[in-house]
Amino acid sequence: MGLKRLIEPRLDAPFPLWMIFPVVFVAVYVSHFTLLRLPYYWDEAGYYIPAAWDFFRTGSLIPTTTLSNAHPPLPSVYLALWWKASGYLPEVTREAVMIVASLGLLAVWKLALRIHGSSAVAFWTVILTGIYPIWFAQSTLAHADTFAAAFTLWGLVYSLPDRGRKPWVAALWFTAAALSKETAIALPLTLALMRLVVGLRASAPVRLRLWREAAWLASCAVPLAAWYAWHYAKTGFLFGNPEFLRYNAQATLEPSRILAAFAHRTLHLTAHMNMFVPSLLTIAALMLPPKVDAEGRERKHVSDSAKRRILILLLVNALLYSVLGGALLCRYLLPMYPLVLLLALSTFQRRVPYWQGLAVLSTAAFVAGLFINPPYGFAPEDNLTYAQVIRLHQAGIAQLKARYTGATVLSAWPVTDELTHPELGYLSQPFDVYPLEDFSAAQIARAADEPGRYSAALVFSTKYEPARPLLSLGRQSEAMDERYFGQHHDLAPEAIARRLGGVMVWKVDDDGMWIAIIRFNRQFEAALRAPASQF
Repeated sequence: MGLKRLIEPRLDAPFPLWMIFPVVFVAVYVSHFTLLRLPYYWDEAGYYIPAAWDFFRTGSLIPTTTLSNAHPPLPSVYLALWWKASGYLPEVTREAVMIVASLGLLAVWKLALRIHGSSAVAFWTVILTGIYPIWFAQSTLAHADTFAAAFTLWGLVYSLPDRGRKPWVAALWFTAAALSKETAIALPLTLALMRLVVGLRASAPVRLRLWREAAWLASCAVPLAAWYAWHYAKTGFLFGNPEFLRYNAQATLEPSRILAAFAHRTLHLTAHMNMFVPSLLTIAALMLPPKVDAEGRERKHVSDSAKRRILILLLVNALLYSVLGGALLCRYLLPMYPLVLLLALSTFQRRVPYWQGLAVLSTAAFVAGLFINPPYGFAPEDNLTYAQVIRLHQAGIAQLKARYTGATVLSAWPVTDELTHPELGYLSQPFDVYPLEDFSAAQIARAADEPGRYSAALVFSTKYEPARPLLSLGRQSEAMDERYFGQHHDLAPEAIARRLGGVMVWKVDDDGMWIAIIRFNRQFEAALRAPASQF
């Protein structure tokens, strides 16, 4: 009987998930096809790929070629299994991540159906989530955030609705999320606390059920605690190396920094990368009365209790990443964007006659956000600018190999990793590097004091920074960003060449991003292994 239901489902039933997943994956695959062979970038290159590479080669869950950040090992194990089956290639990695991202979109579909009940709202929530620039960009990048987001959303499928919750299933998904990224534990613990508080006011049978749910959700912390205990036994560090801990959890506790970070997080959830379009449309829609059907009943909507739980989760996530995390990376909020969009679409559907037009308008805004940069600085990984940056780095490294093989190269992260680790996909033979933190005036002044330690320079824009930003929170806000969040201004390549006493021999500008090679008319045999004639 069960097999018959699987093969011949009811005509009035929603499509089964096993039929929807291939459609979602094909859509993700086709829309990301041109990105599959890009080499690794940013935190991929800095931590996640080296960690998975070490496990692939040695079986060690603790990285050996990079400092351990104590991040849980599930993404490393997953990627290593794919490399074992299909080969160590960027396209294998990106396809493996796309499977996880597609699984996350499938969770968005299921969650929207369970919370709202409308297949049209579920459809548009999946479309808008998948095309939202931050989700779209992260769908092929091997960051732990994509894994944690997908598993967290499946945990919410079984823990967030008013009825039909399955706490033990939710606990399994939340455990996978926490073993992908440790901060994912905040959501199940928040839901567990809510169950405990509601149980205090409930009758005895209901209280017992709610507290049993809370126990299941809190149990997700046990495997994570076991991982940290094992990591401490092996390394002597509980939460990663001391510098990582200081940057991400100790230097972030100043009250003014937390308030500034919370303001940024609020903008990230409601305005960044054209999220302001559905946000403003939601505010406008709330001014309209709810619509009724032919029988006089109000249209479906997210229940007040589910809405309250969603808002609490959004608040907790924003507060968590205002306290933890040295960088204000938007991918940390990845599982929250579908919840924001679900609330927006529920409001459209309930209050606006031709509400799908607002969904189309929001989709158009998100598509534009993929290709058109906002009029303020942002991390390239928030839209397709990351692919533009990777291609610039490839071009610069190719020029460096052609012109100055054997040089000791002045550069900054992540190019210093790209030049020294062939497994990242940029070159076959590594360069010696002279590393800088960035290309700010202070760092260039430091390099100018040590001219004998490098013989060429590969300099580049470390972030997108419009020449004349149209949106700014003022000089005081900029000063706080410089103090708390590592905000800096790169010198132009011409200025860098001048201050270091070199000659710029190659440069490419591409829509606000740039990369250049600087030659130095100095001969230092210790720093330059190639014949002097190459210079």
